[in-house]
Amino acid sequence: MKEWFESLETRERLFVSVGAVVVLLMLIYGLGWAPMNRNYQMLRADVENWERSLANLRELQVVANSGGQPRSAPTLGNQQAPIIIVDQTLRSRGLDGYRRRSQPTTSNGIRVEFENVAFDELVLWLGDLSDQYGMHVQSGSFAAGSRVAPGRINATVTLERAL
Repeated sequence: MKEWFESLETRERLFVSVGAVVVLLMLIYGLGWAPMNRNYQMLRADVENWERSLANLRELQVVANSGGQPRSAPTLGNQQAPIIIVDQTLRSRGLDGYRRRSQPTTSNGIRVEFENVAFDELVLWLGDLSDQYGMHVQSGSFAAGSRVAPGRINATVTLERAL
């Protein structure tokens, strides 16, 4: 190979040398740098996920250490109608766009239907209602929502305020 390279003209040697350097750099990038960078990005995303989970667990630990009681007692003295409470809390959580229908069932109850709502957000909203207004789920039905977006459901929940 050395004889072949030395038999080339000066211009050809330069062209082959530059080509060899370019191919070597591409191999280093393709076989070394790119996979390591991809693994680094995946590990970084995992660390961020674990940090968020740890923060959530710390909040739960505070609740557990306080005897399992929520941070604030429900405001049972609140005399607002359930439909007003549901409307205000849905707006504050940004869930009002997923509500199909709200229908009072009793003076202290309401049935709310959702379409393609995020399950996690719905559960957090139900927790808010329980903690702040003493409203609890009496019955509910849940079905898979959009297949395009995971974690989305169609739901119907009947809520009653504890007296």
